[in-house]
Amino acid sequence: MKMTAKKKIFDLIDPSSADDTESRIFNIGMLVLISLNVVAVILETETEIYSHYQTIFNVFNAISVGIFTIEYILRIWSCTENSNYKDPIIGRMRFALSTYMLIDLISFLPFYIPLWGLDLRFIRVIRLFRLFRVMKMWRYSQSLTKMVRVFKSKKEELGITLFAGVILLVVMSSLLYFIEHDSQPDKFSSIPASMWWGVVTLTTVGYGDVYPITALGKFVGGIMSFLGIGLFALPAGIIASGFASELQNNKPAEIQICPHCGKEINQ
Repeated sequence: MKMTAKKKIFDLIDPSSADDTESRIFNIGMLVLISLNVVAVILETETEIYSHYQTIFNVFNAISVGIFTIEYILRIWSCTENSNYKDPIIGRMRFALSTYMLIDLISFLPFYIPLWGLDLRFIRVIRLFRLFRVMKMWRYSQSLTKMVRVFKSKKEELGITLFAGVILLVVMSSLLYFIEHDSQPDKFSSIPASMWWGVVTLTTVGYGDVYPITALGKFVGGIMSFLGIGLFALPAGIIASGFASELQNNKPAEIQICPHCGKEINQ
């Protein structure tokens, strides 16, 4: 059966076709282009660099947007090759509203907004949306896809940890408010204001702008600092466990050979 042009395009730009050489080259090329775009956005914030190479930056941005636009159109056109989006109208609409496609659209659409005659000050803010191009990496990288699967598989454990952190933050901030309010009414004026101290202490950042001065307040603050270290170590262990499980699941099964007969041992 002869492969149609639409099928060839679909197989080429579909990241799941990682075993295909042409698809792999395309994915790597898109990763490189996205990475260069992110670097360009970062370098453009340096006034001296941007003033010297403004033309190069603008040309590179225009070329990148052109490539992203063509890729987006080809994906919409060829998505009907996927059985989940077979309908030429409804299927394409569902595909266009998927998370990855919305990210793709946001990554280049702001480039065309200046053509609509908007205020230049607004356009400068819209340029920040170019940073969304880094999110396109999720589509092309198997490693980043595995990371998403790890977070999905451990979402309950991470949710419980986050909930515990919120409870700890509220309880300790409230406690410090009642302890320190009389001594520092300007710093611990309310429980929400005390939560700023709770956040920087729980994250062990400690900016030093708000801190307890009473003996009891320092004692409670010391306890919260230790709890903060443990609280952030907990999700790190959960994520590490998830990565270990993910890598183990993707690891090909080892073939054991009988040392006596030389045949494969069935697991």
